[in-house]
Amino acid sequence: MANRTKRASWLAMIVLTVGGCGDDERDEDSGGVVVENPLTDPERGPRAGNPEGDCVIPAEAGLADTSAPNHVVGDGTPASCTGEAFVSAVAEGGVVTFDCGPDPITITLDRPAKIFNDTGPEIVIDGGGLVSLSGGGRTRILYMNTCDRAQRFTSRECQNQDHPRLTVQNLTFIDGNSQAEQEYDGGGAIWINGGRFKAINTRFFNNVGSEGGPDVGGGAIRVFNQYEDQPVYVVNSTFGGEDGLGNACSNGGALSSINVSWTIIHSLFSYNHATGAGGNPARPNTPGGGSGGAIHNDGRTMTLSLCGTRIEHNRVNAYGSAIMFVSNDHSGDIRISDSTIVDNEGGSWYPRFPQISHHEDTPVDVANSTIE
Repeated sequence: MANRTKRASWLAMIVLTVGGCGDDERDEDSGGVVVENPLTDPERGPRAGNPEGDCVIPAEAGLADTSAPNHVVGDGTPASCTGEAFVSAVAEGGVVTFDCGPDPITITLDRPAKIFNDTGPEIVIDGGGLVSLSGGGRTRILYMNTCDRAQRFTSRECQNQDHPRLTVQNLTFIDGNSQAEQEYDGGGAIWINGGRFKAINTRFFNNVGSEGGPDVGGGAIRVFNQYEDQPVYVVNSTFGGEDGLGNACSNGGALSSINVSWTIIHSLFSYNHATGAGGNPARPNTPGGGSGGAIHNDGRTMTLSLCGTRIEHNRVNAYGSAIMFVSNDHSGDIRISDSTIVDNEGGSWYPRFPQISHHEDTPVDVANSTIE
């Protein structure tokens, strides 16, 4: 388990500076969009994202439009913003926003909010910079699975359907815990299979998954199979950010995936922990796992792309103190630009990038970045 000695009591009282949450403005010079971030200057806790980032954000990675929500959690009072109200709103789908009053609020769940596959196609959860969703240290926070018949099965090709398309934005996820999950393990805060997923202006603190095991991961987020192998976008987001706030799981202290590409822009990963031991396959007398202090990327024909991102002070018990990248058919690649990967603790397979474990023939393209 990651070090919780500085576990912050302020998590129930997060105070945030709020900005706009509407459509992005297009950056005409770059061809990308400008993403307004309401979590750049919180009074308590780390900001969302890496302030050193200066990369182009593709239009498809921008904020979703929430100007006409389908469901609003709350009636303007904090008491109306309950876990039950949130779970019900997510089950009904569409665009979900919050009206909990002018002050920051933490909404604690007693079970995961689950997305039904026929309630989209676009599903957006926007906290407006004021909302923190908490698992209370007992439950995962959010679940989407296109191949789960209980969530209304909609396609025989469930692993490759274009919906639901889930966006979480302007939100903080705290104290999610998936350790009691038996079938869909990992993903302490969020578990995704199929459709599309992106996270923008988000923060993840103290989320945990299974402590050991060779094939489980994602203290914060676990993702499988995105439509037509399109990438998961993570923009302006923080995973950990301070000692005592990091996320933890057997592999991939922050992120873990199977057969998924990631495009990670202007984000920060720090103080996350891959808690397993023995690697994969597990060495004798070990539980297995312990790789990918921040990110654990496994599968086939995938790309991990980092731009304007900082990865530091993460740790492992096995391999890849920052990143573990295993492409089973040796067809994947890693692209790192304008990023910093420093001061992560643990082992690595190859000396070329001692904080990144990957097959020796995996292409790694590094530009204008520091890895040491």
